[in-house]
Amino acid sequence: MPTIKIQTNAEIHQDRRTALLSDLSHGVAEMLGKPESYVMVILECIPDMCFSGTSDPLAYLELKSLGLPENRTAEFSSHLCGLLETTLHIPKSRIYMEFASPARHMFGWNGGTF
Repeated sequence: MPTIKIQTNAEIHQDRRTALLSDLSHGVAEMLGKPESYVMVILECIPDMCFSGTSDPLAYLELKSLGLPENRTAEFSSHLCGLLETTLHIPKSRIYMEFASPARHMFGWNGGTF
């Protein structure tokens, strides 16, 4: 059930969105050591965002996964920020990221919970 949600005001052309979604899906599965068939990627392009008083390109990410290893969040942050810096040209200093590891009964799927 790994889920990554990205909200950004960076301009992303439609053809690049598909590649980015695929890169993120594969990357998150690899990072967490989980099957890609469980990974959900959400990309929201929101033009009206502000960080540090400017509307320069920025991103907010949420990474949720059952059993997310808290001791690896710095590694995950580095990897994901690097990916967005390379692909979307968003400086790492303009990216916030939230990590969450919900209890199994607090995450639903297929009409039930995990």
